[in-house]
Amino acid sequence: MTSFPVTTSRRTEFIDITPEVKKILDQCGLKDGLISVFVPHTTAGVTINEGADPSVREDLLNSLNQLIPFKGAYQHAEGNSPAHIKASLMGSSVTVLVEQGRLVLGTWQAIFFCEFDGPRSRKILIRALAG
Repeated sequence: MTSFPVTTSRRTEFIDITPEVKKILDQCGLKDGLISVFVPHTTAGVTINEGADPSVREDLLNSLNQLIPFKGAYQHAEGNSPAHIKASLMGSSVTVLVEQGRLVLGTWQAIFFCEFDGPRSRKILIRALAG
């Protein structure tokens, strides 16, 4: 298992981490198998979606922020319940197939770290599995 840091600059943001995941894949030398990307935080997540058009990630964030507003009748004393809810909806991990040393992603797909309680310094964990 390996990890890399991510520093966020906004309260909510999607950061394309595909290049870092590819770099780790190259370093580990996995030719065929799976790579698991895990976010060990309760107010952040990870997802796969379109990486070609940055407006898609803004649309996703805007929609999540409308569905789960920052202010509401939340009970959590820390005041970041919306971040916990958004993180649960996005999920804490994704698994990507690896074939011939390359991530098997669709033409427009990218892997995104999802910040919901920033800005913060975060960590992404990666595990490559031969198969």
